[in-house]
Amino acid sequence: MTGSMNRKPTLALVAGSLALAGALAASAGAQPAATAASPVRADAASAATDFSALTGEDLYKRVCAACHMPDAKGAEGAGAYPALASNPRLGSGGYPLYVVMKGRNGMPPLGDLMTDAQVADVINYVRTHFGNDYHDAVLPADVSALR
Repeated sequence: MTGSMNRKPTLALVAGSLALAGALAASAGAQPAATAASPVRADAASAATDFSALTGEDLYKRVCAACHMPDAKGAEGAGAYPALASNPRLGSGGYPLYVVMKGRNGMPPLGDLMTDAQVADVINYVRTHFGNDYHDAVLPADVSALR
């Protein structure tokens, strides 16, 4: 019973990651399998276009807040989601960059689901909000170097 209970958060993360990957692929010009007459395809294409224009704040709200919470204070329940608010580990931009790109503990690697600029934007947003005051920006070139 315990094993199946622990799979639910993982399945939710995988499902969310796949949805994010699909939206990013569509925004990068990949053609969906649906035909042009499909209303689903039209909606997916417009959603992908909207996704490509998201700011670091938007990305946090749509991707990160589901686990780390809208106030970035983290949560515990089916899993432990660390607080990003007032987090001294974010003092070095390399730490959150590595975690987003490669994953850590229960967090899956999400970097391949975003562009270099999107990864940098969401990391910089978190490092300058929620009681964090780290202004040495992570650059898209830093993200590219870690890929």
